[in-house]
Amino acid sequence: MGRVYNFSAGPSALPEEVLKKAASEILDYRGSGQSVMEMSHRSPVFEGIMAETEGLLRELMGIPGSHRVLFLQGGASLQFSMVPLNLLPEGGAADYVITGVWAKKAAEEAARYGTVNPVATSKDRNFAYIPETPPPTPGAAYYHITTNNTIYGTRFTSVPGTGAVPLVADMSSNILSEPVDVASYGLIYAGVQKNLGPAGITLVVIREDLIGRHRAWTPTMLRYDIHAENGSLYNTPPCWIVYMVKLVLEELRRLGGVPEMHRRNREKADVLYDYLDSSRLFRGTADKKDRSLMNVPFVLPTEELNEAFLKEAEARGFVNLKGHRLVGGIRASIYNAMPREGVEKLVQFMRDFEARNQRNGAPHV
Repeated sequence: MGRVYNFSAGPSALPEEVLKKAASEILDYRGSGQSVMEMSHRSPVFEGIMAETEGLLRELMGIPGSHRVLFLQGGASLQFSMVPLNLLPEGGAADYVITGVWAKKAAEEAARYGTVNPVATSKDRNFAYIPETPPPTPGAAYYHITTNNTIYGTRFTSVPGTGAVPLVADMSSNILSEPVDVASYGLIYAGVQKNLGPAGITLVVIREDLIGRHRAWTPTMLRYDIHAENGSLYNTPPCWIVYMVKLVLEELRRLGGVPEMHRRNREKADVLYDYLDSSRLFRGTADKKDRSLMNVPFVLPTEELNEAFLKEAEARGFVNLKGHRLVGGIRASIYNAMPREGVEKLVQFMRDFEARNQRNGAPHV
């Protein structure tokens, strides 16, 4: 079959050029005589890789000197605990906007350590839209949002104004897909396995003045100040994943950076959404004004048609299109590494599937 078009929500597809580069260096990284997978994380060679990776991130994201860059482990899910342990004082409260499963889980975890104010939610319509965001609650320690809703396919199209209250964002599924004013955030975190590399690292970008606010009993490994003081090398990091992130960032820069990714992502999304809006068989599930550029969920009129579509799609080389287990249906995740060609070919297959099934009397959406 050759390489397929991988529409997985994560771990997701990686650029082919990155995979080829990694393959060429897997036995010998830049004449070191060893693989990055086997070298010491304390070696000058790997310290250079870490420095290059951070430098590329700062350049591509426009990260100001007021913010530190950390490469941590435990996935974005561990940040659900680290954020309140480091930013929420004893007896304090924080605001959370609940726009999907991951935002809900983040809020539930924070509630273990203090009061959570659910200032807005879109639960009433199964998270099909982004609700209006009110100003921060008086005295809130921070204001938390999830910028892209991976499961339900929505995204924040504007940043809530939070004034002096630090804005905290989970950007796991849309990091580096469109320009972001990092200075307007107190803390950004993201699992890298969607737009940045293989699973195994969580990126944290945190404003310097927010470091050191942890509770006295916070475990050492969950303190931002420990990781900042040690350059993300307090313990052994997943060295190979750091290296892979560096390669992805190099490729992104070569292609034109985040503005170019944003242009491409809008074009890809338009191809798929335009078809969904015209189809009489397929139906998108997110409100148009809040549609994600990264994750496009849609459904057919019956579960039998959903299953038939997924089976045929996989046979044609369109894989990992099954919707999240909580909502079912179909989901095409079209992250940075997905070429426009893949989306266009998927849409052509959808057109063919629709024509064949309408001839057979399939119900309309």
